[in-house]
Amino acid sequence: MPKHAFFVTGTDTDVGKTLVASALLHSAQQRGLTTLGLKPVAAGCTRGPQGLRNADAELLASVSSVPLDYEQINPVALEPAIAPHIAAQEAGKVLSVDRLSGYCRGAMGLADFTLVEGAGGWRVPLNPRETLAELPRQLNLPVIIVVGMRLGCLNHALLTAEAIARDGLPLAGWVANTLDPDMPRLQENIDTLRQLLPAPCLGVVPHLEHATPEAATAHLDVGLLGGS
Repeated sequence: MPKHAFFVTGTDTDVGKTLVASALLHSAQQRGLTTLGLKPVAAGCTRGPQGLRNADAELLASVSSVPLDYEQINPVALEPAIAPHIAAQEAGKVLSVDRLSGYCRGAMGLADFTLVEGAGGWRVPLNPRETLAELPRQLNLPVIIVVGMRLGCLNHALLTAEAIARDGLPLAGWVANTLDPDMPRLQENIDTLRQLLPAPCLGVVPHLEHATPEAATAHLDVGLLGGS
C-alpha cells in the first residue's frame, strides 16, 4: 500500500488545525489505514513530571494508530504560547528547518497516512532567515488548509493558497471550520472559497458544542485527498 503524507496549515492561529487533522486521521483509520500525526514544533506547552507537553500534540498522538514516544511526535516543545521563534529565543534554543525535517523524516513512512501539522499560519518565522513554510518544501508535502470561518477569512484563505503555490507545493484540499456560528453570509463565503480555491473542499465542520475528532469526522471526506 502506498504511503501518503500531507502538511496541515491554517489561515491563522487557533483556527482548528488540530481538530481537523485529528478528524482526518480518525477518518483514515476508519478506512483501514495506519495513521500518524506529527507536530514538529509546538509553542504553548504545560510543564509536568515528564517535561513539557502540548495538548495539540497529545491529541494527535491519541488518534494515531502508530505508537511513538511523545518526543518523536513533538520534538520541539516550547512553554509560552507565543510565536515559536520568540519562545525558542527565550528558551535559548535555535530553530532550523533542517533539524525539523530530520525529525519528521525519521517518523514519516511508518504509517499509511501521515499528517504533519504546522504552527500558526503558513509564514510563521522560525529564525531570521527561515519560516515554517520551508518544512513542507523540504519534505515535498502537499498541503491542506484549514480555513477558520469568520470575518476576513476569504482574504486569509486566498493569500495562503497563493503563498503555497508560489512556494511550489500543491494544494491537496481545504476544510472550512466554523469558528463563528453567527458569521454573516457563512454559506456565501464557503461558496466563494469553493469557486476560488484550486483544490477540493474536504468538508465543512460546523460550530461544535463538543469539538472532538469523532464529531468532526462526520463532516469530512478524507477520500477526496488524492490517493488516500
